[in-house]
Amino acid sequence: MRTWMGIIGMVFAFATQAAPRIAVTDMAFQERVEQYIHTVSAHSNLQANRYSASGSASYEEYEARTSYIEQSELHKFSGDIKGEILKSGLFQLVQGVPYNASAREDVYDIIKRIKSGSFKGADYVLFGTVSDIDFRQDVGEIANTDSYSAIMGLTVVGDFSLINTRTYEITSAFTAMGEGQDTKLVNSRDVKVSLNRGRVVRDASKSIGVDVARQLREQLRGEVEFTGQDMPQNNLPRDEAPRILR
Repeated sequence: MRTWMGIIGMVFAFATQAAPRIAVTDMAFQERVEQYIHTVSAHSNLQANRYSASGSASYEEYEARTSYIEQSELHKFSGDIKGEILKSGLFQLVQGVPYNASAREDVYDIIKRIKSGSFKGADYVLFGTVSDIDFRQDVGEIANTDSYSAIMGLTVVGDFSLINTRTYEITSAFTAMGEGQDTKLVNSRDVKVSLNRGRVVRDASKSIGVDVARQLREQLRGEVEFTGQDMPQNNLPRDEAPRILR
């Protein structure tokens, strides 16, 4: 009886053990910014006497092009990623310090940001970077009709790494994708077509959050979700009843 009570107590303690704490960063990105400068300045020299004044003016023109790399974080999509991780029950959520461009830090140097205390209290940091983002809007003709299909779509692809804040070990790594789309049927009499950009962004955000949580469960728990396309197909013929051969 005591043995069973001990086993039950161990199971209960394991079940109630707090999940590790995680901080989720906004997805980092960098882009090249080009700047064009064109200035014209005038200088005048005046000579004056008691009776007359004469003057001359000269102009200087300056033109330059500069380019630099700007780093920042995309303050979108992380809300649904956090929500799906909480729903999965894998982690407790800890709020980290957002990236500050004025601090002149490298947004991609996540180890330095961990050491500087940007994610206090977190056992893990889920660090994501934008690898591709594509906003598109197309109009397609529908065959044998006078109607058209107006489509607005968004695809977001991010690379993610789950990093242990004590050992800096990468526990999980994957690429996740989110998609959203809004489609409307119009005809030649429609002057203006209003597509719902907010809905497209919302759907893409929800989609990438689901994909991130799914891949975390798959890599950390070994849970594999089968869709209709992923289910293995059994093309073997149906078994026949046994027959006695004579």
